[in-house]
Parts: sequence; C-alpha cells; structure tokens
Amino acid sequence: MFNDSKLNAHRRSVARKILNSELFDYIMIAIGMMAYGMGWTLFLLPNDITTGGVAGVSSLLYWGLGVPVQVSYFGVNALLLLGALKVLGFRFCLKTIYAVGVLTLFLSFLTNLGNEMHLLQDQPFMASIIGAIFCGSGVGLGLSFNGSTGGTDIIAAIVNKYRDISLGRVILLCDIFIIASSYLVFHDLEKVIYGYVVLCVTAFCIDQVVNSRRSSVQFFIISRHYEEIARRINQEPHRGVTVLNAQGFYSGNDIKMLFVLAKKRQSSQIFHIINEVDPTAFVSQSRVIGVYGEGFDHFKFHK
Repeated sequence: MFNDSKLNAHRRSVARKILNSELFDYIMIAIGMMAYGMGWTLFLLPNDITTGGVAGVSSLLYWGLGVPVQVSYFGVNALLLLGALKVLGFRFCLKTIYAVGVLTLFLSFLTNLGNEMHLLQDQPFMASIIGAIFCGSGVGLGLSFNGSTGGTDIIAAIVNKYRDISLGRVILLCDIFIIASSYLVFHDLEKVIYGYVVLCVTAFCIDQVVNSRRSSVQFFIISRHYEEIARRINQEPHRGVTVLNAQGFYSGNDIKMLFVLAKKRQSSQIFHIINEVDPTAFVSQSRVIGVYGEGFDHFKFHK
C-alpha cells in the first residue's frame, strides 16, 4: 500500500511537471508571435517591404488587392493545415494551429497601428533590419518551444515526407519566389533587395535564438581533488559527473578524469568551483552541438 501511494504521488508529480512545461511552451509561443507580428506590421508592411512565407503572400495580397493581412494569413494557413492534418497528423499541427490563431489575433490589432505610426518612413533599410530582427526572434522563440508560424514550414514538412529534399531547401526556394514576386506589385527592384535583406537577417536571428537556448558545454577535468570537485558540481549547479579512469602517457601514472555536461550559463559557476577546490587542475572546455537526455533537450525525430 505504501509503495502504491508513493508511485501514485510520483506519477502526479510527473504529470504536473509535464503540464507546467506545456503551459510554459504556449506562453512563450504567444510572446514569440507577438514579436513576429510587431516586426511585420509595424516595420515591414507600412514600408512596402515583403518577407518570405505566408506573411509574404499576405503582404502581396494586401498591397495588390487590399485584402487585410490577418484574413489572408489565416485563410492560407487554414488550407495548409487541413492538408497537414491528413498527411502529418494532429499532434504535429496542434501548436502550429495555436501559433497561427494567436498571430492572427495580434495582427488584427497591430495592422491599423502600424499604418498610423508608419515608423522609419524615410529609412527603409533600417525598417528592414529592425523588422527582420523582430520577426526572426519571434519565429526562433516559437521554434524553441515546439511551435511554428505555419506557412512554408508546413509545405516543407509535407514535401520532405515524400521526397528526399531538406526542409531548409524547400523553405528557401519558396521564400525566394515569394519575395521576387513583389516586383510584380511595385515594379521596384529596390523593394526586392530589401526583401532579401529581411530574409537573411531573419534566418540569422532564428539561428541565434534557437541555438542560444540549446547551447551546452562539456568539461574534462583532471585533478587530485576530483572527488571534492565532483561533489560540489553535483550539489551546486546540480549537474551529473562521470569519473573516467585514465593514464598519463609520459608519466605512466593512473589518474581520474571528470566528464561534465552543462548549460553554457553554468560554465562560470563550474570554473569557480574548480578554482576554489584546486587552482592547479587541468581543465578542457568545449562547446557541443546538442545534448539530449534528462536535464537537457528531448530527442526530436520524424517517423
């Protein structure tokens, strides 16, 4: 009976953690969509600067036919999501549906505000850079918490399922075509160039936001006081430590080496511990591309 109650308590604790994690994901996706909407409607749209994806298509329809961006953005994504539901499944689309809904809601408030304020009216290049920073940061934040703005992401996922073409290549081809199409509306090559500036800066910001959140480091530590260092790292940054048996080639002496994986922000704390315990320790630190498992990222793969 005691073991059953303990198991049930553990299950409730795990379920609560999962629920809190999911709730936090949805909050951060909403913040990301707000940033994306601000960049698009306050800086890019009033200055006739297009971007890629469904946002670019909606911009062209707005400039050419006067269709409100929130209407066309929601309509195009709804059609794409209907196809994605059938091909990719509901679980893939759930947070994308949420992100599209939140962004559509923000767009209905921000579009008129952008036209009234018309920021950086005489500085289209600065409008391109600042708008792209907002858009890229918003998309990166959404992707970091398993969300998506839909659009060309959905097309890429569907194409990738049936053809051996990378997601990035499909998205890039779609965006290049959409931005080039803005010439048919404005007949202004300069606007097209600004669109490609937005595309490049947005891609850079997406990478920076996604990679900064997942950035991890690894340590190899050789010290006579390895036990004290390992204990302190376990207790203070709460990171696991692996003790490896090693041998010095020149001296032939057996030594103990610590292997530690940690978040980048915890590096200074780990160095502080090493310096306090053994200032003469030999330490190697390097950046790792990805760390998956308990306390780090979860495995992500396509079936």
